[in-house]
Order: sequence, then C-alpha cells, then structure tokens
Amino acid sequence: MNADRIAEAIVEHSKLVIVLLFIATLVVGSGASQVDQSASMDSFQTETEAADKLEYIEQNFRTEGQNRTTVQVVVRGDNVLSKESLLSTLRFQQALYENETVDGTLADTPAVVDVSNAVAIAAIQRERAQGGQAGDGSGGAGEGGQAPPAAPSLDEQISAVESLNESEVDSLVSAILGDSSQGGDGGAAPGGDALALMPIDYDPGSTTADARVMLVFQSVPAESGGTDLPEDVAAGQLAVQDMAEDDLGSDSFVFGIGIVNDETGRSIGDSFTIIGPLALILVIVTLVIAYRDLVDIVLSTLGIGLVLVWMQGFMGWAGIDFSTTLIAVPILLIGLAIDYAIHVFMRHREAREEDPDASVGVTMKRALAGVGVALVWVTVTTSIGFLSNLSSPLPPLQNFGLTSAAGIVAALFVFGALIPALKVEVDGLLERFGFDRRKKPFGGEGRGVGRLLAIGSIGAKRAPIAVLLVALLLSAGGAYGATQVDTSFDRSDFLTEEPPGWMKELPEPFSPGEYNIRQNAEYINGKFLQQDSSSKAELLIQESGGSITDPDTLERVQQVRDRVRDSETVITLADGEPRIVGPLSTIQQVAARNDSFAETVADADTDGDGVPDRNLQAVYDQLYQVSPDDARRVIARDDGEYVALRMQVAIQGGSPVPQVRDEMQAAVEPVQGNGLTATATGQPVLTAIIQDGLLETVVVTLVVTVLAVLAVLVIGYRLFTGYGSLGAVTLLPVVLSLAWVLGAMWLLKIPFNAQTALITSLGIGLGVDYSIHMSERFTDELERLGSVDDAVSATVGGTGGALLGSAVTTASGFSVLALAIVPSLQRFGIVIGLAIVFAFVAAVLVFPSLLVLWGRAVPE
Repeated sequence: MNADRIAEAIVEHSKLVIVLLFIATLVVGSGASQVDQSASMDSFQTETEAADKLEYIEQNFRTEGQNRTTVQVVVRGDNVLSKESLLSTLRFQQALYENETVDGTLADTPAVVDVSNAVAIAAIQRERAQGGQAGDGSGGAGEGGQAPPAAPSLDEQISAVESLNESEVDSLVSAILGDSSQGGDGGAAPGGDALALMPIDYDPGSTTADARVMLVFQSVPAESGGTDLPEDVAAGQLAVQDMAEDDLGSDSFVFGIGIVNDETGRSIGDSFTIIGPLALILVIVTLVIAYRDLVDIVLSTLGIGLVLVWMQGFMGWAGIDFSTTLIAVPILLIGLAIDYAIHVFMRHREAREEDPDASVGVTMKRALAGVGVALVWVTVTTSIGFLSNLSSPLPPLQNFGLTSAAGIVAALFVFGALIPALKVEVDGLLERFGFDRRKKPFGGEGRGVGRLLAIGSIGAKRAPIAVLLVALLLSAGGAYGATQVDTSFDRSDFLTEEPPGWMKELPEPFSPGEYNIRQNAEYINGKFLQQDSSSKAELLIQESGGSITDPDTLERVQQVRDRVRDSETVITLADGEPRIVGPLSTIQQVAARNDSFAETVADADTDGDGVPDRNLQAVYDQLYQVSPDDARRVIARDDGEYVALRMQVAIQGGSPVPQVRDEMQAAVEPVQGNGLTATATGQPVLTAIIQDGLLETVVVTLVVTVLAVLAVLVIGYRLFTGYGSLGAVTLLPVVLSLAWVLGAMWLLKIPFNAQTALITSLGIGLGVDYSIHMSERFTDELERLGSVDDAVSATVGGTGGALLGSAVTTASGFSVLALAIVPSLQRFGIVIGLAIVFAFVAAVLVFPSLLVLWGRAVPE
C-alpha cells in the first residue's frame, strides 16, 4: 500500500474528491427512505428441527388461535365478580362491537370470552329451563360440544344479569367457577374453561376476586403470524385499550401484540429523542475540548452526519429493517467516526507544528501518509470484528454485523478522503484571508493530559514485566467471570419500563410517553394462564416405522402426561389441575358428553384404567365423527391415515426456558423408539434455542474474530514492517481488555442477551482500533528516533491524546444508552461503555509495556 501516493492524490485532487464523494453520498443515501422500523422478535427465529416441527403442527393440526390473535383485557377492582362488574364488562363488549375500528377486526363467534358471558348465559338457560342444553357456560359451543339452540345476544345477556339480585349472581358464579370438570386436565377452549379466566390463586367457587381476564379475539390473515400484525388489527387493539381506560377504570388494562409493538416502537423514538441530543452534546463538548477550533468541529460533525447517511442508505438498499438490535449502531459509528477524525486532525496539527511554514496541502499529505495506513488497518480489522457476527445463527445479529461493517467502511471514505479534502480547501481559503489555521495537538508533552498519559510510558520503561503481570492477573479473574455470565433471551427485556420521574418533567418534545407494558406483562405472567403461544410447549409424536394406532401408543402417551404433570414449569390453575391438551384428555372429555363414543372407548380399554389399549383406529375414527374439531386439535391424519399426535402444555409465565425445554424433552422419552419419534417444541423451546444461539454467538464470534484479526495483523505487519510478531503483540491488549469486560459483566450480573452477545466482536473491533494506532505510531517513531524508550514516549504523547478524545467521545456516546427506557439497551450501553474504557486503559497503560518488551527483544 503506497500511502504517500494515495495521500497526494486526495490532496492534489481535493475538489474532485469532494464532488465524487458527495455524489456517492446522494446515491447511497437515497436508500434511506426504504428503511422500515420493526419491533418484531420473530426475526430471531432460526431454522431448527424444533422450528420445523412447530410449523408441522401449525399446518397439520387444528391449532388454538389459528388465523387469530388474542387481546387480554385484565379487569381489576375490589370484586370483579360482583353484579356491577359483570354488567360493566358486558356493556364494554357491546361498545367493542359498536366501534368501527374494533368491530371490523373481530373474529367469528365467540369473538369475546369472559366470565360475565358465562354467568349471563347460565342465567338465561336456567330461566328457559333447558336442563340438557345448559351449555358449557361460555356464550357459545365448547370445542366439539353441543351448541345451544340460539346464542343469546349481548342485549339478552345484559338483561338477564340486570334481572338478577346479588345473591343469584353469587350462586351462578359459585356454580360456574366451582366446577373443575369443565376444564380440568383437558384444558378446554377458553369459552369452556371459565377457571382459565381467573387468577391462578383464585379459590374455586369463591364469589369474590380482585382480577379476571376477558379475551378478545381478532382475525388475522393466514400469512400473518408471530408478532407481525396487519395495521387495522393493531389499530383495533389500540382502540380497545383506549376504551378500557374509559369504561373499565384506571386499574384495568389491555395486553396484546399490537400494544406491545406500539409501545416498543414509540420507546425507540422516545429513547432517541432523549439520548440523541445528549449524545450529540457530549460529542460536541468532547470535540470542543479536543479541537478548540470551530472549523474542525463543524467538519467533524458534518462527517458524522454523512457516515450516518451512508449507514442508513446501506440498510435501505440491503433491505435491513431498523430494530432494537440496531439502535446502538448509529452511536457506535459516531464514536468510530470521531476516532477517525481526531487521528487525522491531530496528526495534521502535529505536522504543522513540526513545519510551521508548510502549506495546508503539504502537511495534510504528511498527516494522511502517516495515519492513513493505520486507518485502513483499523477499518479492516474492525470490519472483521463486526462481520464475525455473520457466524451467528440469529439473523438480527447478522444484520448488526453487516450494518456496522458498512458504516465503518463509510467512515474510512468520509474521514480518510472527503473531510481531509474539505479541510484542505477550507483552511486554504481561510489562510488566504489572513486567518492562522495552525493549532496545537491535544495531549502533547507538558500538558496536564500529556503528563497523565505518560504514566503508561513511564511504567513501560521502568517495570514493564510488573505492569504486564498485573494485567494478566486481572484478565485471569475476568476470564473466570466470563464462564459464570448467564445467557438470556427474555422477551420482557425488550419491553419498555416506566420512565423515571425526572424524565416526565422534561419539556416537550423530550418528555417520554406513558409506558406500562412491562409491568402489565409481569402482572399477567405471575397471575394468569397465558393465552398466547409463547407460554405453551408442544409435544409432537410421529410415526417412525411404526404406527400411532399401535395398541400401546396411548399408554405411552399416558406416561408422557404423567411426566409433564411432575414438571416444575407447568402451570397449575385454581382447580389444582395442569392444563395439558392431548389425545387422551380429549378422548376422555368427548366420552364424558357422548354416550356412543364412551362405549367405544370402554370397549378399547381392556384393563379399565381409562386408557384405550386396542382398536385405536376405531377410537380415532369415531372421535373424528362425533367431534372433528377436537380430533383435529390432537390427532393428524393424511389421506385417511393417522400420522401424528400432539400434546399442548401450558407453561408458567416467566419460567426459565432452558428448564422448560429440558423438562419437555425428558417428558417425551417414553414414546421415543419402537416405531415412534417424539419432539418437544413450541415457543418456550424455540426461545431456549435462541438463548443457545446467543451463547454460540459469544463463543464463535470470539474465536472467529481473534483468529481472523490475528491472521490479518500478523500477515500485514510481516509485509509492511517485517515483523509479524508485532501483529500478535498488537492484539494481546485487546484480548486482555475483553476479559476485563466479561468479568465486569459477571460482577454487575449482566447476562448475554440479544445486545450484549455482541460484546466479543465489538470489544475486539473497538479495542484493536486503539492498539493499531499505537503500534503504527510506535514503528514510525522507532524508525525516526532509533530508541525503544524514546519511541514509546513519543507514541503515548502523540497518539495517546487522540485516543483519549476518541475514547471519551465513544464511551460517553454509548453510556447515554443507560438512559434509554428499554432495559436491554441500558445494559448494552453500560457494557460497551466499559469495553471502550478498558480498551483505552489497555492501550495506553498496558500496551506500552508490551511494545517495550517487544522492542528490546527484536534484533535491530
């Protein structure tokens, strides 16, 4: 690489460079308008066997909630089972149907399921005295049950409850919520399992409770899934939320995917509104201290803006959505761009100070020739660090690596060519008008900062081995801590916390909105059976050389069910029964309400234990005849052949997903082999796989980054300095500082999550930046001065100030993420801030000792 020629070309053709790069900015930046914002967590999903099996279940079984999404309306009060409370929720349901935004999204009957409907319908049926048609207390037919002759309208239900006195209401409530046979082990559909709408600590039959949940079902297209909702459905959920605040009291709240996405999206905007200006202020303050020159500050700020334009343009052209995982990229690029700017400007100032009579162009050539090689090396090695995230199995982390690498390449073009060309033109113009553009470099000898930075060079010259031993001891402790750091993919980490009081006192537009979603989620998780797929494990049993109609199949399924019952993560509701939906429980439920089917089941049960053990095909056939919906829910068939069984297990909210996965995998062991294969899947299991992917990201990116950067540095330094060993020495302080960061995460109890899992690639990518600048400067000074001790002093004095300015800028930029109202971003800001500080400390305090030891060991 001929740095002199490139530097000369940039300076001699500065106007052309400016024009070409501004045109390039317009072309690349035009893609920025194509960037969408995404709050979805579905992008973390990976291609695995468990994911394939879950897709198989969704395609081959009748799944609860298929083509619909559920909104949970949590009603709270002194007694939510009182006549007044029941009437208020019935009237609220009327208002939902009358609201155009909501009504257009509601699913087919029953679109709303609530205890109030069960009480009202029970009252109507009692009044009609249709004993055998008393229904299931749901306001509609249960899964496969007998529907009443006509579903009572809401007007009829309201009239029925209004006609009751409090004693009659209590009697009906006690009867409906005291009979566990409706739900039991079968986990009937929400309409037929009234206890599923009550808190898990509710006393069955009690006529008082402080909370209950109403379920509102909305239709979604078949192709819409996960956390991506059509706009009209999301708008409907927000409308339900507004109505609940007005009609059900301030203590009640609404929880749904659309509301989560809305708050997450708004929190990103509010976080940027708060931390963006603060980060900019910190950057400007740092630049003022480092530059003490308005022109250089303006040029640096312009360069930062252009880098961000290139980044967002790249995202648009590459089809990468802006998500919570990428929220840190702009701040990262701001810090790295300032790092480039400070090194270029400070080297230029040094060149002018050494030759005061030289023109701006001449000194800029020298500056670029001196620092340009380091900038290229920094870009290459930092990009390798970022791109190592492509080895992650998680797409959002891959996108983080791509976007960050594209941004750092943009920073090289902007601050390695465009801004230097602009500075030559601007300074040249100002000097023609008589302005003196010669400025002192930051951190030079004799200054307070310079004396502080000199500690590293003093220790290097006097006791380098002692400095290195202390660093190694700290790193050993950090490495131990790294093995103790937990791994977590908790979706609640992405939920917004209620902002602190002082934020609410900020003037508009900085004052954040109201955010209750996190505390609401925690309340629901701890108090109710969750209705969404994220809280249900799926157990899939398929043929593998045998048949699910073999006589012992359901007995083996019974063993699975027994194991599931003993699992610690399975939720048990107020009736003391776990919610397990499977072929056995479904067969038993349908048999309980259909005498003909009951006879078939009894005939197939030779030992009287309630589990059919012969003629299973006949049992399945009749189940499909008398209750096809129930049958399709748990038994899959293809061209008339029975091919798979399914069990769905309700999981306690907040259960550790690795434990859920391990317990479910252990539970299916009795049906493994002998012609059958069983797989534990479902969202909790897939989330556990994502957690494994995060840990894999940490480990693999660490190995990939270290080896790739080491290879580049060793080969590069061998080619350009003649000493490949200097490349290895340059990487060592980076690895040491990364160990310190991981140890700090352990001490601070910060887990590896969707953001902090990036620390290995980021820590090396950022740290090698500082080390390369130091080693490049050291080789230049060693060649110029001929003395190792003098060279290390000149390196720390000349480059240390630029590193300090860069470290303060980048660390302060990331540290403001601690003010974000999303917990995961707060922790990410703290971790990256520590990584930058430790990388700087290693570069200016430890690395000089390594350079001295290397310089004394290498033959001249």
